[in-house]
Amino acid sequence: MSMSRTRSTFVSPIVEAYSWLDGMTFPSDRPLLNVSQAAPIDPPPEGLRQAMAESALNDNSAHLYGAVLGRNDLRTGLAAQISAHYDAEVSGDQIGITSGCNQAFAATIASLCEDGDEVIIPAPWYFNHKMWLDMSGVSAVPLMVDPDMRPDIDKAAALISARTRAIALVSPNNPCGTEYPADLLRAFYDLAKSNGLALILDETYRDFDSRSGPPHQLLQLPDWDQTLIHLYSFSKAYRLTGHRVGAIATSPAQLIEMGKFIDTVTICPNQLGQIGALWGIENLSDWVAGERDEILDRRAAIHEGFAILAERGWKLLGCGAYFAYVEHPFTQDSADIARKLVTDASILMLPGSMFMPSDDPAGARQFRIAFANVDRAGIDELFHRLASFQP
Repeated sequence: MSMSRTRSTFVSPIVEAYSWLDGMTFPSDRPLLNVSQAAPIDPPPEGLRQAMAESALNDNSAHLYGAVLGRNDLRTGLAAQISAHYDAEVSGDQIGITSGCNQAFAATIASLCEDGDEVIIPAPWYFNHKMWLDMSGVSAVPLMVDPDMRPDIDKAAALISARTRAIALVSPNNPCGTEYPADLLRAFYDLAKSNGLALILDETYRDFDSRSGPPHQLLQLPDWDQTLIHLYSFSKAYRLTGHRVGAIATSPAQLIEMGKFIDTVTICPNQLGQIGALWGIENLSDWVAGERDEILDRRAAIHEGFAILAERGWKLLGCGAYFAYVEHPFTQDSADIARKLVTDASILMLPGSMFMPSDDPAGARQFRIAFANVDRAGIDELFHRLASFQP
């Protein structure tokens, strides 16, 4: 008997990890350190919430179906912000608004692929990308990364087949935190273009990139929208996670195809979330810069404090945006260690096996640390607990 695609797709790692907390209590002197999820838990700034509240009370359109590809003012506003950020010229008709960046990826795959097609994704991968490809009947072809956790362009070229439709990258990377250099992204763009493929570039964490100036020049290229599909999320920059607002930048023709998917699944993006996102674009640039400074300080704290773990055989493989990706020194599998960390150290952390092919042994040696909600003091406490932990 055949299985449905959802039954043959693994359970979301976040859902699985949170199940480990069922029935758990933690000592008052050792509260839970949750470094499993890369989402801010604080609410948006008060001004943004006030703007959304006023719209809920006074703007009848905020409660109605809207345009499938999003409100025109937000599409235009995001196009202007992207143009400034990347020193490019992007127009509103090249922007589509989605119900979160996961839907942006789902709509992209739906517009590109049919059953049996292939998409190349670096491993370690963002697990929701892998889950959606599995549920879509599209083969996720793993592209191994180098010791710096960057995808290898020659290995990618060797993986292209007659069924390949796209290469999907995330920069800054989830789960590794790695910021892909501009010349590497250009090499992948050229590889995709020369083979008639789409380059999907998820830049959900671009607001927390440590580099100044445009992180790449792809959006400056002529006819970029014939190859590049740029994905973005408002969830991280403006703390709008529960309102599900993401975005796509690509050609108007490709957006029409994506719109068929969006219209069928959600009809339109969340209206109040879009109103909040536009308010954020227009009013929160300084505030977001402060948030970036805080995340960069936590990144620095990871590097500065990691020596206590390095002395015990841990390795820091990647670090940036909301993430550090590490290798542990133990003989046990990371999946088993992860459960023991909950009970013995009050740490909830995702094992690398959740980001890797099941037959790749590297995942058993790795963990992702998501520090979106852990400050310097929390990072110091995390490292001391890990340093004293024995499975």
